[in-house]
Amino acid sequence: MRILTRYILREVLSHAVLGGVLFTFVLFMRDLGRILELLVRGSASLHSVMLVFFYTLPTTLILTIPMTVLVGILLGLSRLSADSEVTAMRAAGFGVMQFVGVVSYAAVAALLLGLFNSMYVAPRSAAALLRLEANLKTQQASFEVQPRVFYEDFKNYVLYVQDTRPAQGATLWRHVFLADLTEPATPAITTAEQAVVLPGPGASLRLHFRDGSKHEISPKDPNQYDISTFSETDTPIQTGAQEDLKLGHADTPLVAMSFSELWHRRFEPQGRVYMIELHKRISYPVACIVLMLVGVPLGLSSRRGGKSTGFVLTVALVFVYYFLSSIGVAMAKQGKLSPGAGVWIANIVFAVVGLLLLRQMARGDVGMRGTALVRALSPVGIWLERRLPARFRSAGTTSQAAKSERPASYRPLRNNRFPLIFDDYVMRQFLSTFALVLVSFVALSIIFNFFELIGDIFRNRTPLITVGDYLLNLIPYMLYNLTPLCALLGVLVTLGSLSRTSELTAMKASGVSLYRLIAPLLLIATLLAVGLYAFGDFYLPGANRRQESLRSEIKGKPAQTFLRPDRKWISGQQDTVGEPARIFYYQFFDPDKDVFANLTVFEFQPGSFHLSRRIFASSAHWDAKVQRWVLENGWQRTFQGEAISDYKPFALSVFPEIHEQPSYFKKETRQSQEMSFGELDNYITNLQQSGFETMRLRVQLNRKLAYPLITLVMAIFAVPFALTMGKRGSLAGIATAIGMAVAYTVVASIFEAMGNVNALPPMLAAWSPDLLFGMAGGYLLLKAQT
Repeated sequence: MRILTRYILREVLSHAVLGGVLFTFVLFMRDLGRILELLVRGSASLHSVMLVFFYTLPTTLILTIPMTVLVGILLGLSRLSADSEVTAMRAAGFGVMQFVGVVSYAAVAALLLGLFNSMYVAPRSAAALLRLEANLKTQQASFEVQPRVFYEDFKNYVLYVQDTRPAQGATLWRHVFLADLTEPATPAITTAEQAVVLPGPGASLRLHFRDGSKHEISPKDPNQYDISTFSETDTPIQTGAQEDLKLGHADTPLVAMSFSELWHRRFEPQGRVYMIELHKRISYPVACIVLMLVGVPLGLSSRRGGKSTGFVLTVALVFVYYFLSSIGVAMAKQGKLSPGAGVWIANIVFAVVGLLLLRQMARGDVGMRGTALVRALSPVGIWLERRLPARFRSAGTTSQAAKSERPASYRPLRNNRFPLIFDDYVMRQFLSTFALVLVSFVALSIIFNFFELIGDIFRNRTPLITVGDYLLNLIPYMLYNLTPLCALLGVLVTLGSLSRTSELTAMKASGVSLYRLIAPLLLIATLLAVGLYAFGDFYLPGANRRQESLRSEIKGKPAQTFLRPDRKWISGQQDTVGEPARIFYYQFFDPDKDVFANLTVFEFQPGSFHLSRRIFASSAHWDAKVQRWVLENGWQRTFQGEAISDYKPFALSVFPEIHEQPSYFKKETRQSQEMSFGELDNYITNLQQSGFETMRLRVQLNRKLAYPLITLVMAIFAVPFALTMGKRGSLAGIATAIGMAVAYTVVASIFEAMGNVNALPPMLAAWSPDLLFGMAGGYLLLKAQT
């Protein structure tokens, strides 16, 4: 019995570890890009970035540990059942409850690990993450400023820098413009030739200015204007909250509370929220036992379809469990259920169903006739089984299926005609695997997105037709992002299957070289890359705009508007060399009537950044007849060094040199994924003229060309790995695919983050992952035996 116990545990644990890594990878990748960006900015050390990784992981494990138990039981036992090993064990006297006893070792270990994680590790890691974020905010702000971009994240300050030079521990700025908005109608202005930004005490920065001047105006008397010059001066600035540093869970402050702190707060006005969190910290680990009760009878019953049926059951049960859990938590937050009942409803339902299934199996009902769920999903598993290459099939069906699928005969093929019989055979294998994996990953992604929104759906009473419309419009985005990974897995599975069944050896013996053999795979990968670019350029932007609008509706946010007339700082156009630079500041702009309120124009000397003129108008409107801005009730001051050389108040005035059209101030805010390549290119050009940050957009512009090509690159990269896996089984193929996907995601995220912070040119940041993986794949492919 000990041999059988170890054998069953090994089968369950191998699938559990693989499934746990996959689920954790999917959930964790959402924060990977932002975490890596901290490192490449230079604003966080490698040690701090690694701490962010480790502090974020325990919160993710709260959800993935129960999934790990379920996928291990269902896939492991389904494989044993499909190969008739369960039947042999039961004939030898190994009863149903003994299966439960063996699997319970793994379930209880996962329960204890989950309890330790949710009760002790996760709260402390979340609290440490909050402290680390507070320290990183100050360091991050000094590296956040980009040249010729208005930086508005400082409290009561707006900063504009024409040039930045990173240095060790500090950032050097040249031609600096700082506006103090303590009095928004009359901002105090500081201009300097150079500035050094250094961390200050607490959550503050210290700006050290050199060779500049400060302009102050009385808010009560506009005639009182003071100018002071300096060779050096310091200005302390408080850093504001930055949204892109929200690296943790959405409810991080709640998750960071200890169990005792939650228990003591249960009687406060918001005590229901604390009680829900208390119950969740216990219910999710207990789900390991509950899901085991359901997984064992279903896994033992899925004789038809093998691991494919186990995979389908895993997806279905994960969806049902977290759907019930999310509904219960949402109803508990609304007061329709008690905190305990709302959080534990999914565990209660699954425990009752699991005990009933075990009772039926002990009486012989489940084992003989199969449960309704297995009978319903087995056809799906069988359909998947027949379409998977032999590499992913259970051992009981491999030999027969391989005989029926391989070509009837091989004859010497010494020409390069296309397509040949084996081309059709290889392409069918690849396309069937590719479609299966793509549909499976899209389904999992849709499920995770649905779980994230279930609370908002109940809170805002969103109609189901809106939710369905959102999920349908989300599918194109998922297809675009998952296609390269699925092409990678398709090549690994297809070539691995041919290698395992010795078909690859037979084809080589018939005179087919490796390069000729993989030609149809590379052709399909090339067509997928071209199709992916066309799909992402013509169809995807509209679908992304639609799904973003529906997501805002589900979350109860106001309808989005792309027009941003509320941008109060904008740099002027410089159409000719030697034209003075201008900065516009206003407190209100009506884009329909083309009217400003409290408009200020700052004009600087060409070749330097000394303020040469300042114009203020209480109102300004566009005169279409003369094609000029008409300024009303204001004044104009001209400066010569420290002195005001000229001061002219006016009731009505026109300044011909201010030639910016009204459309120039009606900027749009759009996401890069909501625009085609041409639209994004024009959008970047428009924003650059106005002094807005475009580095991220320029990286995304190049990625629109580089990302589709990674489909072909990953196909090339997968070929040598598929040939070296031999007969190590399907788990080796899946593990290899996951490892390669993780490697590419990390490398691509690092290069993208380096481009975002101007550490690399946008083109190099976007294309480097393709070049690195393409060269590595080409080198390994050339070394492979042909």
